[in-house]
Amino acid sequence: ALVGDPDIGFEGLRQFGPTLIHHAQLKVREGIRNENFMMVDSPGMIDSPVSSAGMGSNNNIMDRGYDFQGVVRWFAERADVVLLMFDPDKPGTTGETLNILLHSLGGMDHKLLIVLNKADQFKKIHDFARAYGSLCWNLSKVIPRKDLPRIFTMCLPVKNGENAIPSDISTTEALDQRALADLHQTRDDVLAEVMKAPKRRVDNVITNLTDSVHLLLMHSVVAEDVRSRYSKRAWENRMQELSSVVLGMGMAGLGMHFSVPPQFTGGVVAATMLGVGGMHWFNSSQLKNVEEQLTSVEELSASFQRTHPQEVSEADEYYASVWARIRDPLRLSLWRTGLADFPAVKKGEMEELQRILDEDIPRLRRLASPSHHGSGKNNR
Repeated sequence: ALVGDPDIGFEGLRQFGPTLIHHAQLKVREGIRNENFMMVDSPGMIDSPVSSAGMGSNNNIMDRGYDFQGVVRWFAERADVVLLMFDPDKPGTTGETLNILLHSLGGMDHKLLIVLNKADQFKKIHDFARAYGSLCWNLSKVIPRKDLPRIFTMCLPVKNGENAIPSDISTTEALDQRALADLHQTRDDVLAEVMKAPKRRVDNVITNLTDSVHLLLMHSVVAEDVRSRYSKRAWENRMQELSSVVLGMGMAGLGMHFSVPPQFTGGVVAATMLGVGGMHWFNSSQLKNVEEQLTSVEELSASFQRTHPQEVSEADEYYASVWARIRDPLRLSLWRTGLADFPAVKKGEMEELQRILDEDIPRLRRLASPSHHGSGKNNR
């Protein structure tokens, strides 16, 4: 029912196979204070060791019977707030957790909240420091930033007396009431961020639109560069063949005009036909080699550098990340369609995409945030 319902929006989960579909469950709650919320709770991380090939390996991608990393990425791209929660006993030490952060949640820092939950379980301050330090150390392996994002240290509300300090633990070692109050305040901060989800929805949609237009524009620019280079080579080959035909037919015509023996004229025509046929076969084989070369990773990277010289010279990390995301899909698309049949991208179409980035998306940002500084001036 979850995947089959056309109004919920989870039809895309079919691509991950029947194992996920059969395990996914939907619960609808009514009569609660907050409405228009949808929460997705993923399974806990499996403590499987990282393969010898490194965290970038996908050898264990089907440990659950489906692509767990892909499913997390699918949900995270559509979510407005993502909470990545760690428990004190396993503060980010599982290999799957690091893989999820590296491959599934990469580029989603604007909506990712990292939470160290159940911090009230620590009875000694150095146990808390050890777990917190371990979490920071593990996060530093997969978050390429000098400064780590904020880690929300919180606990869930408990009944009175459950957090009482045991008599065998001194008050200097245990978490005192001030520390518990700080944990509850952090929980309120996380809750406030979650409650902002409906307001952040529009901003996330605009962000996704911006990202999609950037992907499409770079895909179009690089693909058109590769296709045009292939078309230029194919046109040169056709001109060579046509020139050979014209030259042969011209010599045959001159022979007939000057009453040259027909054996010579026939020989010229036959030689022309054989020569053009051999040239066509040779050019076709060479064109296939050119196509394989143009669709190689090295040549595609060279096309990216040629079409984006300013971004490459400035070492623009955003464009580098966009290129890393479209390189393999672009190569697959060019290979499946073939450069000879790949449709041309008109200059006006690429200019329209650039106009969307330069004009439409900034206007949408101002409409979504009317109180933004300077937006009122621009809307007058």
